[in-house]
Amino acid sequence: MSASIHVPPRASTTPLNSALWPALGVLAVVGSAWSLAALLPIGFSIATVFLFAGPHNWLEARYMLRRMPARWGPLWPYFTLGICGTLALGAGMGVLFVLARSAQFSPEVVFAAVSVWNTLLVAWIVTLALLRARQNPRREWRWLMPLGFCLIAAAWLWPLLFSVALVYVHPLVALWFLDRELGKSRRAWQAAYRRGLLLLPVALGGLWLLLARSPDLPGDAALAATIAYHAGGGVLRGVSTHLLVSTHTFLEMLHYGVWIVAIPLLVTPRWPWRLDDVPLARASNWGRRLTLAAICLGAAFMFVLWMGFLANYALTRDIYFLIATLHVLAEAPFLLRLL
Repeated sequence: MSASIHVPPRASTTPLNSALWPALGVLAVVGSAWSLAALLPIGFSIATVFLFAGPHNWLEARYMLRRMPARWGPLWPYFTLGICGTLALGAGMGVLFVLARSAQFSPEVVFAAVSVWNTLLVAWIVTLALLRARQNPRREWRWLMPLGFCLIAAAWLWPLLFSVALVYVHPLVALWFLDRELGKSRRAWQAAYRRGLLLLPVALGGLWLLLARSPDLPGDAALAATIAYHAGGGVLRGVSTHLLVSTHTFLEMLHYGVWIVAIPLLVTPRWPWRLDDVPLARASNWGRRLTLAAICLGAAFMFVLWMGFLANYALTRDIYFLIATLHVLAEAPFLLRLL
């Protein structure tokens, strides 16, 4: 008679359990951000931009360095157009910044300039997408051309509304980056993450139900007026600036959370100054020095930004949102490469 050996049951390691604690943490952060954005929109906006604007730009640039191949080869038209388009459109945003604040130009001239910039943006993204479609794996993206023409028509019919839409869509792009990274490094978390995204429309709908009839934020203070302007105040007439600032701040907090916490700490943990995963740094000593210089420059810019916020928050915030256009534009080539 043989003796039987009792083997105790092993703890469950299903994808649901492995993703449970990160999911609970995300829910806690999102719930806190929602509450603070709804109840203290101006204060929460000031705090989030002051604390996270610089670090998120630094870490996002670090992420893009990791995704940039050391030798472009047949990809040189794609990356050349991506870099040149980012710099040109960023400079164009600077021109718009000056035009919008100058009394020498009529609103019609400013609206036309905004429409031209939006048109160039759409044309640049569609061209990048068509170049990406020719690469492996190949994509059938010719339908983007008629869609691009429709977006250009919208950019001329409603230039300011088109620009405000970009402001609100941009934070959502970070969620797309996170989904792609989860698919590569934390596949067990991806299903739970995608289910969690279904709560985002609920959260935004809750903000609208709660704040749709709330009075505008005080507009006499220059700082409050600047924050409301960045959220679309004055363009979306008839919509409470309290609602706009709360919505924009909530989405921006999600954006910062992806780039500062989720990707660099949870999904693909990396110390920002480590260069072993940057192709350009591995290619040559020259590339390593160049990469290290870029990372150090980003860190220095982060501290300069903090000092600027302390000295003159409203002016620095204006300048920051102008400079941040560069990293917003730089996301497009890298996102298309992930698709």
